[in-house]
Amino acid sequence: MKREDLLKKISDTSKTWDVIVIGGGATGLGIAVDAASRGYQVALLEGEDFAKATSSRSTKLVHGGVRYLAQGDIALVLEALHERGLLKQNAPHLVKNLSFLIPNYRYWDNVLYTIGLTLYDVLAGRLSFGRSKYLSKQKTLHKLQTLQEKGLKGGVLYHDGQFDDSRLAIHLAQSSVDQGGCPINHIKVTNLLHAPDGTICGVKAQDQLSGNIYQIRAKAVINATGIFVDSIMQMDIPGHEEVVRPSQGIHLVLDKSFLPGHCAMMIPKTEDGRVLFAVPWHDKVVVGTTDTLREQASLEPQALDAEIEFVLNTAGKYLIRQPRRSDVLSVFAGLRPLAAPQKEGKNTKEISRNHKILVSPNRLITIIGGKWTTYRRMAEDTLDKAIELQLLEKKPCVTRNLHLHGYLAHPDFSNPLYIYGSDASQIESWIKGNPVLSKKLHARYTYTVAEVIWAVREEMARTVEDVLARRVRLLFLDARAAIEIAPQVARIIARELGHDQNWINRQINEFTELAQNYLLA
Repeated sequence: MKREDLLKKISDTSKTWDVIVIGGGATGLGIAVDAASRGYQVALLEGEDFAKATSSRSTKLVHGGVRYLAQGDIALVLEALHERGLLKQNAPHLVKNLSFLIPNYRYWDNVLYTIGLTLYDVLAGRLSFGRSKYLSKQKTLHKLQTLQEKGLKGGVLYHDGQFDDSRLAIHLAQSSVDQGGCPINHIKVTNLLHAPDGTICGVKAQDQLSGNIYQIRAKAVINATGIFVDSIMQMDIPGHEEVVRPSQGIHLVLDKSFLPGHCAMMIPKTEDGRVLFAVPWHDKVVVGTTDTLREQASLEPQALDAEIEFVLNTAGKYLIRQPRRSDVLSVFAGLRPLAAPQKEGKNTKEISRNHKILVSPNRLITIIGGKWTTYRRMAEDTLDKAIELQLLEKKPCVTRNLHLHGYLAHPDFSNPLYIYGSDASQIESWIKGNPVLSKKLHARYTYTVAEVIWAVREEMARTVEDVLARRVRLLFLDARAAIEIAPQVARIIARELGHDQNWINRQINEFTELAQNYLLA
């Protein structure tokens, strides 16, 4: 996946693409894979880096949505469970089957959740991840060793999926290239091109690294920019009514000692009605989330003190050790692109997570809502809409059974390189040929020099942030450790791309400033 080669493709001004996708998050990348695999000529343009915003800041779950089941949204749960199963089949190197335990402190809850989660299993059908079951108090404590014992009446075990969100995004970009697509990061759409009759016929974009400007023509333009869809819609029709309301969710990352073992904890009902997860992830524990309406979309949203205290206090009610601000290794916030509520004052928890496809009078197609688990279905629906509008010739969707880049049927999850799937063997051969590449970037973590070079050469990483936030996940796991190795990573990237010391200094300063926002103390 060579960025320079892909830039050459979009510089051909005589070419008219079938599809241009704006936005390189879950939805946009899914559309790029779907379009390329159907045989369309597709270019995807991402103004920052793949999965820079919402798509790298999830709870790391591929799930049907137990909460939506409680709300009675059976159709959404059915769709999500089906897609969860397909994703596990198509990317087994990135999606794990994870056990979740709901600890119950009332006898009735044991009955209630056993029945509800049995229905969850039934809805999953042949794509089920495993049977739910009631566990005694003793068995619950055996699974969750740091759980508060006082008043515990047992627990209910169920199964869902876990993944690494930005790693999946990178593999989707690579899958698109494998299928003949052209996804490019750090290239920002600055305007839309309109034909004499007003219909959309392409985009104007600027490479954020070189400053080069491109005019790219296409039969269909799809706005998949998540929380930023309104800004693209304004380029089409100035003064357009906003269609998205950002809802913030935060996560705190703690040491594994707070929740040892391989089982996640789910609290289905907190004081304000939210669901709280504590999930093992890359040898740490991710705890979240919140649901707070925000007025403005932001690439780097900040966790509010009230949200931080809510997560710490709620987790502390269920764990024998109360987590404190000083225990937080990293805090990250993401903004969900929820459809703007029709009724004023509608709670974000009540706004549907279903996706919606909007078509402007000028034929700009915009996709909003949804979640990582259903990215494939969202992509299929979006391209089917373009076909319905007769912007594209009819071609069937093939992604239900399309193995994603790096597919490995039986991954070894004990190998730190498992997130690369079948590409891991190539990284290992590099290290074998040059032992210097095996040098660890940080004493406490397994990441190596080889992984930085791989990220630059094969995964379009161009900045320290690209590497430490989204190719390896150290910024999200341990922000202080990420700051410590930023100079080393900057030097490796500079050697690969031919940058000077001034570039290295700028990168270190920019990354350090960014990473401060992931620290609490």
